[in-house]
Amino acid sequence: MSDVTLLEKVKLSARISGNAFDEDVQDMIDSAREELVQSGVSRKVAESSDDPLIVRAMKIYVKANFGIDSPNAYRFHQSFESLKRHLSMAGDYNNGNELE
Repeated sequence: MSDVTLLEKVKLSARISGNAFDEDVQDMIDSAREELVQSGVSRKVAESSDDPLIVRAMKIYVKANFGIDSPNAYRFHQSFESLKRHLSMAGDYNNGNELE
């Protein structure tokens, strides 16, 4: 188990150093989680910071939305949308299999 927070993992993946943009990055992580929930991923799963697919989704979302003039923003956006569709249909991730 790692002591690295989700925020730190996402920042490292997006090559963001320092803490100046922490609030913006955290807002994007929160937005990505809400998009997953709205697409049918259970809130419990979407709020996970340990699930590798959820972590991957957060990293991709931030890469797609952080900064301006990113030549790969569209590609990352499409990747997030694809992963979001996959997660919303996967039994272990969607609301249909949420444990009480």
